[in-house]
Amino acid sequence: MRKLCAVFAIIGLAALGVPGTGVAPAGAEGVKPPVLGDDGLYHHDWFLESFLNLGDDLGESAGNGKRLVVVFEQVGCGYCKQVNTVVLVDPEVNRFVRENFNVVQLNLWGDREVTDLDGKAMPEKELARKWGVLFTPTFVFLPESREKASGRSGREAAVAMMPGAFGKGTFLDLFRWVREKGYETDEPFQKYHIRMIEKRQAARTN
Repeated sequence: MRKLCAVFAIIGLAALGVPGTGVAPAGAEGVKPPVLGDDGLYHHDWFLESFLNLGDDLGESAGNGKRLVVVFEQVGCGYCKQVNTVVLVDPEVNRFVRENFNVVQLNLWGDREVTDLDGKAMPEKELARKWGVLFTPTFVFLPESREKASGRSGREAAVAMMPGAFGKGTFLDLFRWVREKGYETDEPFQKYHIRMIEKRQAARTN
């Protein structure tokens, strides 16, 4: 996972909001835009209503045939706003994420108590430090079942991590790669992503 994080850091944080990327505006095709809450974060009504026991959330997600992803955000984060108001309201992205994932939203500097997969409870901000989260937004993809976590922390059990903000193609490809359990194959995400780009380019030229 360290290699994957490094690759995302190298790719950078500027792939959003670029004209001609095909990213739809908020509310496109009937997708409901997020609401800016009193806590200063953008919230989607389809994010998981959680008691912040991540083991329970993981079990619930698995029982519903979904994967669990935890996203860390912070107040005033422009990239968080872009992900929520541009990428996650793109109809294709929105549909795939909603159908295949449960999303738990945490505040990088928050004080709400969260119980990690290893059973240890702490404020959001301490969990962020424990998991080594430095950038916002950061999406942490957890294993497909509680058994796969085996009492480890979320950072230890995570199958992938996406630090920073990316455009529709990279964002959606990573969610698909996780859903397809690409991390269990010999094809790393970088090669999968390149293959998907080439596939999309071929489809546009045919």
